[in-house]
Amino acid sequence: MTTEFMPAENAKAGSAIGSALRIALLGLVVIGLAGCDTVGNMFSSDDNKTVLPGKRLSVMELGAALEVDPEIADEAVVLPQPYVNEAWPQPGGTADNVMHHLAAPGSLQRIWSVDAGAGSGRVAQLVASPVIADGKIFVLDAETNVRAFDQATGKRLWAAELVPDGEDGREGRGGGVAFDGGRVFVVTGFGTAFALDAAAGTVIWTQKLGEPFRAAPTANGGRVFAITSDNQMIAFAQETGDVLWRHRGIAESAGILSSTSPAVAGAIVIAPYSSGELVALRVENGSPVWSDSLTRTGNVTSLGELNDIAGRPVIDRGRVFAISHSGRMVSIDLRTGERVWTREIGGVQTPWLAGDFIFLVTNNQEVLAISRRDGRIRWITPLPRFEDPEDREGPIEWSGPVLVSDRLVLVSSEGDAVSISPYTGEMLGRIDLPRGTLIAPVVANETLYILTRNAELVALK
Repeated sequence: MTTEFMPAENAKAGSAIGSALRIALLGLVVIGLAGCDTVGNMFSSDDNKTVLPGKRLSVMELGAALEVDPEIADEAVVLPQPYVNEAWPQPGGTADNVMHHLAAPGSLQRIWSVDAGAGSGRVAQLVASPVIADGKIFVLDAETNVRAFDQATGKRLWAAELVPDGEDGREGRGGGVAFDGGRVFVVTGFGTAFALDAAAGTVIWTQKLGEPFRAAPTANGGRVFAITSDNQMIAFAQETGDVLWRHRGIAESAGILSSTSPAVAGAIVIAPYSSGELVALRVENGSPVWSDSLTRTGNVTSLGELNDIAGRPVIDRGRVFAISHSGRMVSIDLRTGERVWTREIGGVQTPWLAGDFIFLVTNNQEVLAISRRDGRIRWITPLPRFEDPEDREGPIEWSGPVLVSDRLVLVSSEGDAVSISPYTGEMLGRIDLPRGTLIAPVVANETLYILTRNAELVALK
Protein backbone atom coordinates (compact mmCIF):
# COMPACT_ATOMS: atom_id res chain seq x y z
CA MET A 1 0.00 0.00 0.00
CA THR A 2 1.28 3.46 -0.83
CA THR A 3 2.22 5.56 2.13
CA GLU A 4 2.11 9.34 1.91
CA PHE A 5 3.29 11.91 4.43
CA MET A 6 1.94 15.30 3.38
CA PRO A 7 3.77 18.43 4.58
CA ALA A 8 1.94 21.28 6.22
CA GLU A 9 1.52 23.93 3.56
CA ASN A 10 0.55 26.54 6.14
CA ALA A 11 2.72 25.40 9.03
CA LYS A 12 4.26 28.86 9.43
CA ALA A 13 1.08 30.86 8.91
CA GLY A 14 -0.45 32.99 11.62
CA SER A 15 1.01 33.66 15.02
CA ALA A 16 3.92 31.29 15.65
CA ILE A 17 2.59 29.77 18.59
CA GLY A 18 2.53 0.87 28.68
CA SER A 19 3.70 -1.11 27.10
CA ALA A 20 5.08 2.32 27.10
CA LEU A 21 6.82 2.76 30.39
CA ARG A 22 9.91 0.64 29.70
CA ILE A 23 10.57 0.33 33.40
CA ALA A 24 13.41 -2.10 34.05
CA LEU A 25 15.14 -3.59 37.02
CA LEU A 26 18.50 -4.02 35.31
CA GLY A 27 16.84 -5.33 32.21
CA LEU A 28 13.31 -6.46 33.12
CA VAL A 29 10.94 -4.65 30.78
CA VAL A 30 7.17 -4.63 30.96
CA ILE A 31 5.80 -4.09 27.50
CA GLY A 32 2.43 -4.96 26.00
CA LEU A 33 2.20 -3.49 22.57
CA ALA A 34 -0.46 -3.64 19.91
CA GLY A 35 -0.04 -2.54 16.34
CA CYS A 36 -1.70 -2.37 12.96
CA ASP A 37 -1.09 -4.83 10.17
CA THR A 38 -1.10 -2.35 7.33
CA VAL A 39 0.26 1.08 6.62
CA GLY A 40 -2.38 3.62 5.78
CA ASN A 41 -2.46 7.09 4.28
CA MET A 42 0.39 8.90 5.97
CA PHE A 43 -0.36 11.98 8.05
CA SER A 44 -3.60 12.69 6.22
CA SER A 45 -6.96 13.04 7.91
CA ASP A 46 -8.73 9.88 9.05
CA ASP A 47 -12.37 10.21 9.99
CA ASN A 48 -12.44 6.71 11.43
CA LYS A 49 -9.72 7.21 14.04
CA THR A 50 -9.45 9.90 16.67
CA VAL A 51 -6.10 11.63 16.59
CA LEU A 52 -6.22 13.28 20.00
CA PRO A 53 -8.49 12.81 22.99
CA GLY A 54 -10.56 15.89 23.66
CA LYS A 55 -10.20 15.87 27.44
CA ARG A 56 -7.14 17.45 29.04
CA LEU A 57 -6.22 16.06 32.47
CA SER A 58 -5.36 18.68 35.06
CA VAL A 59 -3.31 16.40 37.30
CA MET A 60 -0.99 13.76 35.85
CA GLU A 61 0.35 10.57 37.39
CA LEU A 62 3.93 11.79 37.19
CA GLY A 63 3.57 15.40 38.28
CA ALA A 64 1.33 18.44 38.08
CA ALA A 65 0.05 19.66 34.73
CA LEU A 66 2.35 21.97 32.80
CA GLU A 67 1.19 25.33 31.49
CA VAL A 68 2.21 27.66 28.68
CA ASP A 69 4.05 30.75 29.91
CA PRO A 70 1.79 33.69 28.95
CA GLU A 71 4.79 36.00 28.56
CA ILE A 72 6.07 34.03 25.56
CA ALA A 73 2.75 32.67 24.26
CA ASP A 74 2.94 35.00 21.26
CA GLU A 75 6.68 34.75 20.67
CA ALA A 76 7.49 33.61 17.14
CA VAL A 77 9.16 30.22 16.84
CA VAL A 78 11.97 30.79 14.33
CA LEU A 79 13.90 27.79 13.06
CA PRO A 80 17.01 27.38 10.91
CA GLN A 81 16.47 26.29 7.33
CA PRO A 82 16.24 22.53 6.73
CA TYR A 83 19.39 20.87 5.41
CA VAL A 84 20.13 17.49 3.86
CA ASN A 85 22.19 15.23 6.13
CA GLU A 86 23.92 12.36 4.35
CA ALA A 87 24.44 10.27 7.48
CA TRP A 88 23.25 9.56 11.01
CA PRO A 89 26.43 7.90 12.33
CA GLN A 90 25.80 8.17 16.08
CA PRO A 91 22.74 7.00 18.04
CA GLY A 92 21.79 10.66 18.53
CA GLY A 93 22.74 11.59 14.97
CA THR A 94 26.00 13.31 15.89
CA ALA A 95 28.31 12.97 18.88
CA ASP A 96 26.76 16.05 20.54
CA ASN A 97 23.21 14.73 19.86
CA VAL A 98 22.12 17.83 17.93
CA MET A 99 20.78 17.57 14.36
CA HIS A 100 18.85 20.88 14.22
CA HIS A 101 16.39 21.01 11.27
CA LEU A 102 16.64 18.18 8.73
CA ALA A 103 15.24 18.07 5.21
CA ALA A 104 12.60 15.62 4.06
CA PRO A 105 10.45 17.79 1.79
CA GLY A 106 7.18 17.01 0.07
CA SER A 107 5.04 13.95 0.74
CA LEU A 108 6.85 10.93 2.14
CA GLN A 109 6.04 7.53 0.71
CA ARG A 110 7.17 4.13 1.85
CA ILE A 111 9.90 3.11 -0.59
CA TRP A 112 10.88 -0.15 1.07
CA SER A 113 10.66 -2.21 4.23
CA VAL A 114 12.77 -5.15 5.34
CA ASP A 115 13.07 -7.69 8.14
CA ALA A 116 15.98 -6.40 10.24
CA GLY A 117 16.25 -9.39 12.58
CA ALA A 118 14.80 -10.37 15.94
CA GLY A 119 12.25 -8.04 17.45
CA SER A 120 10.95 -7.57 20.97
CA GLY A 121 9.57 -10.56 22.82
CA ARG A 122 8.79 -11.71 26.34
CA VAL A 123 12.49 -11.54 27.24
CA ALA A 124 14.38 -9.67 24.53
CA GLN A 125 13.64 -6.02 23.83
CA LEU A 126 14.52 -3.94 20.79
CA VAL A 127 15.65 -0.49 21.97
CA ALA A 128 18.85 0.35 20.07
CA SER A 129 18.63 3.11 17.48
CA PRO A 130 19.93 2.31 13.97
CA VAL A 131 22.85 4.36 12.65
CA ILE A 132 23.52 5.38 9.05
CA ALA A 133 26.83 6.00 7.27
CA ASP A 134 28.62 5.19 4.00
CA GLY A 135 25.29 4.44 2.32
CA LYS A 136 24.44 1.72 4.84
CA ILE A 137 22.07 1.32 7.78
CA PHE A 138 23.37 -0.66 10.74
CA VAL A 139 20.91 -2.34 13.13
CA LEU A 140 21.45 -4.22 16.41
CA ASP A 141 18.49 -6.54 16.88
CA ALA A 142 16.99 -7.91 20.11
CA GLU A 143 19.14 -11.07 20.00
CA THR A 144 22.54 -9.33 19.69
CA ASN A 145 22.91 -9.64 15.93
CA VAL A 146 24.13 -6.74 13.79
CA ARG A 147 22.97 -6.35 10.20
CA ALA A 148 23.87 -3.88 7.49
CA PHE A 149 21.40 -2.80 4.81
CA ASP A 150 21.75 -0.73 1.68
CA GLN A 151 20.34 2.69 2.51
CA ALA A 152 18.71 3.17 -0.88
CA THR A 153 17.19 -0.28 -1.45
CA GLY A 154 17.01 -2.07 1.90
CA LYS A 155 19.06 -4.98 0.56
CA ARG A 156 20.86 -6.86 3.31
CA LEU A 157 24.62 -6.58 2.86
CA TRP A 158 25.97 -8.57 5.79
CA ALA A 159 25.14 -9.94 9.23
CA ALA A 160 27.27 -10.56 12.33
CA GLU A 161 26.16 -12.73 15.25
CA LEU A 162 27.78 -11.41 18.43
CA VAL A 163 26.30 -13.74 21.05
CA PRO A 164 28.95 -15.37 23.28
CA ASP A 165 29.27 -19.15 23.07
CA GLY A 166 26.75 -20.91 25.26
CA GLU A 167 24.57 -17.83 25.76
CA ASP A 168 21.01 -17.14 24.63
CA GLY A 169 20.94 -14.02 22.47
CA ARG A 170 17.60 -13.00 23.97
CA GLU A 171 19.27 -12.49 27.36
CA GLY A 172 21.59 -9.73 26.12
CA ARG A 173 19.44 -6.73 26.96
CA GLY A 174 20.82 -3.28 26.27
CA GLY A 175 23.69 -2.03 24.15
CA GLY A 176 23.73 -0.38 20.75
CA VAL A 177 25.80 0.66 17.74
CA ALA A 178 27.77 3.69 16.52
CA PHE A 179 29.87 4.43 13.42
CA ASP A 180 33.15 6.25 12.94
CA GLY A 181 36.10 5.96 10.57
CA GLY A 182 34.78 3.04 8.53
CA ARG A 183 34.03 0.92 11.60
CA VAL A 184 30.84 -0.08 13.40
CA PHE A 185 31.28 -0.10 17.16
CA VAL A 186 28.95 -2.35 19.14
CA VAL A 187 28.41 -2.80 22.86
CA THR A 188 26.13 -5.56 24.13
CA GLY A 189 24.11 -6.66 27.12
CA PHE A 190 26.62 -9.47 27.55
CA GLY A 191 29.31 -6.99 28.56
CA THR A 192 31.31 -7.18 25.33
CA ALA A 193 32.45 -4.44 22.96
CA PHE A 194 33.27 -4.99 19.29
CA ALA A 195 34.65 -3.13 16.32
CA LEU A 196 33.34 -4.40 12.98
CA ASP A 197 34.49 -3.53 9.49
CA ALA A 198 31.60 -1.49 8.09
CA ALA A 199 32.08 -2.82 4.57
CA ALA A 200 32.12 -6.55 5.35
CA GLY A 201 30.94 -7.01 8.94
CA THR A 202 34.09 -8.85 10.01
CA VAL A 203 35.24 -8.47 13.62
CA ILE A 204 38.33 -6.26 13.99
CA TRP A 205 38.61 -6.45 17.77
CA THR A 206 36.70 -7.71 20.79
CA GLN A 207 36.87 -6.44 24.36
CA LYS A 208 35.20 -8.44 27.14
CA LEU A 209 34.26 -6.39 30.20
CA GLY A 210 31.76 -8.65 31.91
CA GLU A 211 29.38 -5.95 33.10
CA PRO A 212 26.41 -5.50 30.70
CA PHE A 213 26.22 -2.27 28.74
CA ARG A 214 22.95 -0.51 29.44
CA ALA A 215 22.85 1.68 26.36
CA ALA A 216 24.41 2.63 23.04
CA PRO A 217 27.99 3.88 22.58
CA THR A 218 29.22 7.16 21.12
CA ALA A 219 32.26 7.03 18.83
CA ASN A 220 34.27 10.21 18.35
CA GLY A 221 37.85 11.44 18.18
CA GLY A 222 39.52 8.03 18.19
CA ARG A 223 37.54 6.85 21.22
CA VAL A 224 34.37 4.90 21.95
CA PHE A 225 32.39 5.88 25.06
CA ALA A 226 29.84 3.55 26.63
CA ILE A 227 28.04 3.15 29.96
CA THR A 228 27.52 -0.14 31.81
CA SER A 229 24.49 -1.19 33.84
CA ASP A 230 26.37 -0.45 37.09
CA ASN A 231 27.04 3.14 35.96
CA GLN A 232 30.59 2.97 34.72
CA MET A 233 31.62 5.14 31.80
CA ILE A 234 34.29 3.30 29.83
CA ALA A 235 36.45 4.82 27.09
CA PHE A 236 37.93 2.45 24.49
CA ALA A 237 40.55 3.13 21.86
CA GLN A 238 38.87 2.87 18.46
CA GLU A 239 41.97 1.37 16.87
CA THR A 240 42.68 -1.45 19.33
CA GLY A 241 39.78 -1.76 21.76
CA ASP A 242 42.06 -1.08 24.72
CA VAL A 243 40.35 0.40 27.76
CA LEU A 244 41.74 3.92 28.15
CA TRP A 245 39.92 4.91 31.32
CA ARG A 246 36.85 4.34 33.48
CA HIS A 247 34.66 6.58 35.57
CA ARG A 248 32.35 5.16 38.23
CA GLY A 249 29.07 6.85 38.96
CA ILE A 250 26.74 6.09 41.85
CA ALA A 251 25.35 2.56 41.58
CA GLU A 252 21.60 2.38 40.97
CA SER A 253 19.63 -0.88 41.18
CA ALA A 254 16.66 0.36 39.15
CA GLY A 255 16.64 2.02 35.77
CA ILE A 256 14.91 2.29 32.43
CA LEU A 257 15.99 0.12 29.53
CA SER A 258 16.63 2.80 26.95
CA SER A 259 18.83 3.82 24.06
CA THR A 260 20.58 6.71 25.76
CA SER A 261 24.23 7.44 24.97
CA PRO A 262 26.97 9.87 26.04
CA ALA A 263 27.34 13.29 24.41
CA VAL A 264 30.74 14.52 23.21
CA ALA A 265 31.86 18.03 22.27
CA GLY A 266 35.54 18.90 21.95
CA ALA A 267 37.46 17.81 25.03
CA ILE A 268 34.37 16.99 27.13
CA VAL A 269 32.13 13.91 27.27
CA ILE A 270 28.85 14.00 29.21
CA ALA A 271 27.81 10.82 31.04
CA PRO A 272 24.07 10.33 31.76
CA TYR A 273 23.75 7.83 34.61
CA SER A 274 20.68 5.91 35.80
CA SER A 275 21.22 7.41 39.27
CA GLY A 276 20.28 10.82 37.90
CA GLU A 277 23.91 11.97 37.91
CA LEU A 278 25.06 14.06 34.97
CA VAL A 279 28.86 14.14 34.86
CA ALA A 280 31.22 16.05 32.56
CA LEU A 281 34.50 14.18 32.02
CA ARG A 282 37.69 14.99 30.17
CA VAL A 283 37.88 12.96 26.97
CA GLU A 284 41.63 12.49 27.39
CA ASN A 285 41.72 10.83 30.79
CA GLY A 286 38.21 10.62 32.26
CA SER A 287 38.85 13.09 35.08
CA PRO A 288 35.70 14.90 36.25
CA VAL A 289 35.15 18.52 35.22
CA TRP A 290 31.83 18.96 37.00
CA SER A 291 28.79 16.96 38.06
CA ASP A 292 25.13 17.63 38.73
CA SER A 293 22.14 15.64 39.93
CA LEU A 294 18.79 15.59 38.15
CA THR A 295 17.01 13.78 40.97
CA ARG A 296 13.82 15.21 42.37
CA THR A 297 11.97 14.49 45.60
CA GLY A 298 8.30 14.74 46.41
CA ASN A 299 6.97 12.95 43.30
CA VAL A 300 3.35 11.91 43.11
CA THR A 301 4.07 8.20 42.59
CA SER A 302 6.82 5.71 43.34
CA LEU A 303 7.26 5.41 39.58
CA GLY A 304 8.48 8.99 39.56
CA GLU A 305 11.26 8.05 41.97
CA LEU A 306 13.23 6.49 39.12
CA ASN A 307 15.97 9.05 38.59
CA ASP A 308 17.30 7.69 35.31
CA ILE A 309 18.52 10.04 32.59
CA ALA A 310 17.15 7.84 29.83
CA GLY A 311 17.18 10.47 27.09
CA ARG A 312 20.49 11.55 25.61
CA PRO A 313 22.04 14.76 26.90
CA VAL A 314 22.41 17.44 24.22
CA ILE A 315 25.36 19.82 23.82
CA ASP A 316 24.75 23.02 21.86
CA ARG A 317 26.62 26.34 21.77
CA GLY A 318 28.32 25.88 25.12
CA ARG A 319 25.26 24.54 26.93
CA VAL A 320 24.28 21.05 28.07
CA PHE A 321 20.57 20.17 28.11
CA ALA A 322 19.34 17.06 29.90
CA ILE A 323 16.13 15.65 31.35
CA SER A 324 15.51 12.93 33.93
CA HIS A 325 12.60 10.58 34.42
CA SER A 326 12.06 11.84 37.97
CA GLY A 327 11.05 15.29 36.77
CA ARG A 328 13.96 17.65 36.34
CA MET A 329 15.24 19.31 33.17
CA VAL A 330 18.32 21.53 33.18
CA SER A 331 20.44 23.80 31.05
CA ILE A 332 24.07 23.81 32.24
CA ASP A 333 27.11 25.81 31.20
CA LEU A 334 29.41 23.26 29.54
CA ARG A 335 32.60 24.89 30.79
CA THR A 336 31.73 25.71 34.39
CA GLY A 337 28.93 23.29 35.25
CA GLU A 338 26.75 26.12 36.53
CA ARG A 339 23.02 25.76 35.96
CA VAL A 340 21.52 28.32 33.62
CA TRP A 341 17.95 27.21 34.31
CA THR A 342 15.99 24.35 35.86
CA ARG A 343 12.45 23.20 35.09
CA GLU A 344 10.27 20.59 36.80
CA ILE A 345 9.71 18.52 33.65
CA GLY A 346 10.21 14.76 33.42
CA GLY A 347 10.85 12.61 30.37
CA VAL A 348 12.74 9.64 28.95
CA GLN A 349 13.22 10.87 25.38
CA THR A 350 16.04 12.95 23.93
CA PRO A 351 15.16 16.66 23.62
CA TRP A 352 15.38 17.96 20.04
CA LEU A 353 17.05 21.35 19.74
CA ALA A 354 16.73 23.69 16.75
CA GLY A 355 17.42 27.40 16.78
CA ASP A 356 16.30 28.95 20.04
CA PHE A 357 13.74 26.28 20.92
CA ILE A 358 13.78 22.77 22.36
CA PHE A 359 11.10 20.21 21.54
CA LEU A 360 10.46 17.24 23.80
CA VAL A 361 7.90 14.69 24.93
CA THR A 362 7.21 14.38 28.65
CA ASN A 363 6.40 11.42 30.90
CA ASN A 364 2.76 12.44 30.54
CA GLN A 365 2.97 12.14 26.74
CA GLU A 366 2.77 15.86 26.06
CA VAL A 367 4.90 17.49 23.38
CA LEU A 368 6.44 20.79 24.49
CA ALA A 369 8.19 23.65 22.78
CA ILE A 370 10.37 25.43 25.33
CA SER A 371 12.74 28.34 25.09
CA ARG A 372 16.40 27.38 24.89
CA ARG A 373 17.18 30.66 26.63
CA ASP A 374 15.25 30.18 29.87
CA GLY A 375 13.19 26.97 29.65
CA ARG A 376 9.80 28.69 29.53
CA ILE A 377 7.03 26.79 27.74
CA ARG A 378 5.86 28.21 24.40
CA TRP A 379 3.22 25.60 23.55
CA ILE A 380 1.93 22.21 24.74
CA THR A 381 0.27 19.49 22.66
CA PRO A 382 -1.13 16.42 24.49
CA LEU A 383 -0.84 13.07 22.74
CA PRO A 384 -3.06 10.00 23.23
CA ARG A 385 -2.03 8.33 26.48
CA PHE A 386 -4.21 5.23 26.59
CA GLU A 387 -5.69 2.74 24.15
CA ASP A 388 -8.86 3.08 26.21
CA PRO A 389 -8.94 6.73 27.39
CA GLU A 390 -12.24 6.34 29.23
CA ASP A 391 -11.00 3.52 31.47
CA ARG A 392 -7.38 4.71 31.29
CA GLU A 393 -6.16 1.28 30.19
CA GLY A 394 -3.42 0.34 27.74
CA PRO A 395 -0.74 3.00 28.32
CA ILE A 396 0.92 4.43 25.21
CA GLU A 397 4.45 5.80 25.04
CA TRP A 398 5.64 8.21 22.36
CA SER A 399 9.21 8.35 21.06
CA GLY A 400 10.92 11.29 19.42
CA PRO A 401 10.54 13.90 18.20
CA VAL A 402 12.61 14.44 15.08
CA LEU A 403 12.33 17.71 13.15
CA VAL A 404 12.09 17.35 9.37
CA SER A 405 10.96 20.03 6.91
CA ASP A 406 8.82 22.01 9.37
CA ARG A 407 7.30 18.91 10.97
CA LEU A 408 7.93 17.24 14.32
CA VAL A 409 7.48 13.50 13.88
CA LEU A 410 6.80 11.14 16.79
CA VAL A 411 6.04 7.41 16.86
CA SER A 412 4.17 5.36 19.44
CA SER A 413 4.29 2.00 21.17
CA GLU A 414 0.79 1.39 19.81
CA GLY A 415 1.77 1.74 16.14
CA ASP A 416 0.91 5.34 15.31
CA ALA A 417 3.04 8.15 13.95
CA VAL A 418 2.01 11.79 14.12
CA SER A 419 3.34 15.05 12.76
CA ILE A 420 3.06 18.32 14.67
CA SER A 421 3.80 21.90 13.67
CA PRO A 422 6.91 23.12 15.51
CA TYR A 423 5.58 26.66 15.20
CA THR A 424 2.15 26.25 16.81
CA GLY A 425 1.91 22.73 18.22
CA GLU A 426 -0.96 22.04 15.83
CA MET A 427 -1.53 18.40 14.93
CA LEU A 428 -0.84 18.06 11.20
CA GLY A 429 -1.62 14.39 10.58
CA ARG A 430 -1.12 10.76 11.52
CA ILE A 431 -0.49 7.31 10.08
CA ASP A 432 -0.68 3.66 11.08
CA LEU A 433 2.68 1.90 11.31
CA PRO A 434 3.08 -1.84 10.72
CA ARG A 435 3.80 -2.26 14.45
CA GLY A 436 4.53 -0.12 17.47
CA THR A 437 8.00 1.08 18.34
CA LEU A 438 10.01 2.43 21.27
CA ILE A 439 12.68 3.93 19.02
CA ALA A 440 12.55 7.43 17.54
CA PRO A 441 12.93 7.71 13.74
CA VAL A 442 16.34 8.38 12.23
CA VAL A 443 16.88 10.51 9.13
CA ALA A 444 19.37 10.66 6.26
CA ASN A 445 19.26 11.84 2.64
CA GLU A 446 15.69 13.14 2.96
CA THR A 447 14.48 9.73 4.14
CA LEU A 448 12.94 8.70 7.47
CA TYR A 449 13.74 5.25 8.81
CA ILE A 450 11.53 3.65 11.46
CA LEU A 451 12.44 0.42 13.26
CA THR A 452 9.33 -1.24 14.70
CA ARG A 453 9.13 -3.53 17.72
CA ASN A 454 9.12 -6.63 15.50
CA ALA A 455 12.32 -5.37 13.79
CA GLU A 456 10.71 -4.25 10.55
CA LEU A 457 12.84 -1.44 9.12
CA VAL A 458 10.67 0.97 7.11
CA ALA A 459 12.04 3.67 4.78
CA LEU A 460 9.86 6.70 3.95
CA LYS A 461 10.82 9.21 1.26
